[in-house]
Amino acid sequence: MGASESKLVFKQGIFRLSEERNIPANDPYWTGFWELPESVEDVFSLFSHSDIRRTRDSALENIETLILAVTSRLNVLKNHPSFPDPDLAPERDALNCIRVLTRLLPYVYEADPLAEWEERFFWGMRRRRTRAAQVAGELLFDDNRRDETEEIDGQEQDFEEAKPLAEELIDTLIDLLFYAGFTIPHLPDAKSKVTYAIWQSGVGCKTSLPTNKELEGNRCEVLRLLLTLTSKAMYLPSTSLPVQGVRAITYIATCPDKQIVLSVLCSLVNTTIKSNTTSWRLPYDHVVRRDSKQTLVIYSLQFLLVLLLYPVPEGGNSPTSKNFYRHYLGRLHRPEDFQFLADGMTRVLSQPMQATTSYLPGSQKSVKWAPEMIMLFWEVLQCNKRFRPFIIESNRAHDFVVLMLFYAIEHKTDPTKQGIVRMCVFVLQTMSVESPFGNNLNKKFEGQETLPPSIRLSNFRGTYADFLIISIHTLITTSKGKLEAIYPALLAIINNMAAYVQNLSLAASSRLLSLLTSMSSPSFVLANESNHTLLQALLEAITTMIEHQYASNSNLIYAVWRSRKRIEALRAFTLEGGQAEIERAAQRRKENAPSDMSNNPSRSSTMVDMATHTHNGPMSPTRDTGVDGTFAIGDSDDSEHEDAPTPSQSTHSMRTSRTPSIASSSAFDDHVPIQLSGMSEKARGKMPAGASTFSRQNSTTSLSASSNYTGHRGSFTPTTEWLETWLPDLPLHTLLTVIKVLSTHPLASTNLNSSSGSSNSHSNPPSRRPSLGSDETTITDFRAQIPATANHPAISAILASPSPIRVHLFEWSPLSLGWYMSVLWSLIFTAEMTIAPASSTAATLTGAGSVAAPVGVWNGTNVKLFQVATEGRREGPSLSQPRGAVDAVGSRLVQGVQGLNLGGLVGRVGAAGRSVSYQGSTGNGHQGVRTREV
Repeated sequence: MGASESKLVFKQGIFRLSEERNIPANDPYWTGFWELPESVEDVFSLFSHSDIRRTRDSALENIETLILAVTSRLNVLKNHPSFPDPDLAPERDALNCIRVLTRLLPYVYEADPLAEWEERFFWGMRRRRTRAAQVAGELLFDDNRRDETEEIDGQEQDFEEAKPLAEELIDTLIDLLFYAGFTIPHLPDAKSKVTYAIWQSGVGCKTSLPTNKELEGNRCEVLRLLLTLTSKAMYLPSTSLPVQGVRAITYIATCPDKQIVLSVLCSLVNTTIKSNTTSWRLPYDHVVRRDSKQTLVIYSLQFLLVLLLYPVPEGGNSPTSKNFYRHYLGRLHRPEDFQFLADGMTRVLSQPMQATTSYLPGSQKSVKWAPEMIMLFWEVLQCNKRFRPFIIESNRAHDFVVLMLFYAIEHKTDPTKQGIVRMCVFVLQTMSVESPFGNNLNKKFEGQETLPPSIRLSNFRGTYADFLIISIHTLITTSKGKLEAIYPALLAIINNMAAYVQNLSLAASSRLLSLLTSMSSPSFVLANESNHTLLQALLEAITTMIEHQYASNSNLIYAVWRSRKRIEALRAFTLEGGQAEIERAAQRRKENAPSDMSNNPSRSSTMVDMATHTHNGPMSPTRDTGVDGTFAIGDSDDSEHEDAPTPSQSTHSMRTSRTPSIASSSAFDDHVPIQLSGMSEKARGKMPAGASTFSRQNSTTSLSASSNYTGHRGSFTPTTEWLETWLPDLPLHTLLTVIKVLSTHPLASTNLNSSSGSSNSHSNPPSRRPSLGSDETTITDFRAQIPATANHPAISAILASPSPIRVHLFEWSPLSLGWYMSVLWSLIFTAEMTIAPASSTAATLTGAGSVAAPVGVWNGTNVKLFQVATEGRREGPSLSQPRGAVDAVGSRLVQGVQGLNLGGLVGRVGAAGRSVSYQGSTGNGHQGVRTREV
């Protein structure tokens, strides 16, 4: 039968599936589902979503029989002694069974009315005919639907207890991942066709198994079905997913067989980490060829994360609540394993940075799985208590700090990648809880000129601590309010490093006081009931730096003294005075609005304007650190800050301009990990032995012990009683004492006061403000004498008994786990969205199609975990996907490129880059993921 004829017969069989009720289980018709399709494209293109839904809704019994048929056939093939044999047990039959199940399951999961049937059909105990009875009866498969009379009539011995269908299918698929001749090569010393041998060298194994494109392609098919089986998560609300769980993931994650767990875990980890993203030797090579391992790496990493992230629900049917994959990853301890992990993660994550600095735009391939790799790095940091010190107590911590800041700043305003930005911030907080992290940040940052423009600081000569603080300031002031939910995490990072930071630069000190000026303004503090917690966190950080590193932070102390009027104003803050200041600032903005608009029509009242404290002027390709000496540390009269919009104002203005899908999602955006109140090192040391700092179990935390920052929750009216609950507790004593002592210094008069009170200082950018001229020497002398003031009785008393060092942790809650799992599954969904064409020029590019490629498993299904919104812009033709009139030209161009002998054309070339971000719940309870072409 020819290919065209087999497709026609297959399509006719699909029509019969919905048109004829109760097709007998022993009808030869069912064999067509594994014998007729020639490729995965046949299954996904000919078996349309409308065909599946029509059959599901009108002839569910046929869907049931089909699933039983292909599952039984797959199990028979796996147990066949000759598999894979083209005549006796064809490999193609097994692949087609896998493909049919991959096609069907999402449409079963999406149907809420089928929940009870699904539970009974996939997870109910079964009785089936014994192997001998099946052979004697010449059955195609056992449909598990025997009449009770059959057993009564003396045939009880022909039946046996069987595992639930889903468990049997999962066991079969796990075995197929290690099946000789199918996914691994034939091993001469193997005693069985199924040999749990680790695929790649690395963790747990020093030698790699030989492989080829066919074996890798088969691994991809099996992993894709395992992802599909576990994708029930996509069809559950985020609020119930962490509590309810997914039975398929629970069954896999709680597998008690150590050999299976370690073989799967190490195979997935090593395949992921050992991927070589720099294997292309010529510019633009990636445009016309696809690494044969790329899809395998993506599926391996995604399935690994599905297992590692999963919190096993309590009180389930599983005899144990332990996630063994997470458990054994946390047990890694060999330095060479940690070195392997760190090097591989760094190699993948740094590749986009190298691509952005290439002299040939687009000539370097940008990996598509960087977000997943960030997630894997975060998981290992959290679950392995030995890996954190390995990273933090070495120079590797510096590399990962720069990498996390790169991804966060690069995507800070991209609504499709907010999940990535938030992950990066929490990765930094996870590292910052270890005390060596802060100490290591005092190292001088060399090689700034090699960084991408988005994070490069011009004329930077500071330390990693300076770089981190300036970058945090950039994230807060230029993200247009999109990162409001993680302001507490950003400030927690500063707090965790505060006690160890030395010789903070003038630039970084200025950024801290710039944030303090904005967060202490009445328009911010009185905007809602929780903004004051951010102010308190920032005050605590600055106070800790002064109390623990007074002598080595003269720049910071000088910056505090320069901003003394704003700090002193907090001591005398009243509700009436704050409201009056807000009204005055609003009136000034109203009066100055016409001139402001004429000078800068694009200016908007958003949080980005906070940057005008230090960045008022044309933006350069690189960020300005203001290291030219006396740039804007807030003037003591704070005239330049009075009209600056605050974080609360910016968030409000942004939300009115967002698209409906994002605006309605803001409520769920705040469900990130919960910030806990600062814990002293002594208290942290008293935690129960074995208690994980970032435990997932029993994650329903008591909110009374957590930070009460809640962002914006509708209207809020401040009262005097509310003000008294937090204002007296602000940590102002140390700062006010320092200001008082410095103000009595002989050099802290005349010229310094007159220069700080310049009436027009706020109207000019820092680079254009009048130089202090003759005062520069006085200022330098003043700063040089600041360390000596440590001997002043008032200050020495403070330094003699500094406040205890507190570690600011976060804790997982069911809601935050729902957010986190939403990020993962949205990445998996979008990775599978773009389907490469199987004909025309793409066929030339991809050869015979031996390399698996995305097929759109979940496209068009009713996902509940997040919302999918596509941009209106259509994807244009490209070299790898020419269309219509340009097809012939593209083919000719590809043939010309082939003549360059770039090492062969393998696999499918991805149609377009993907970008993804969890965007929260929408008005109908869904979370939002926006995908768009890049």
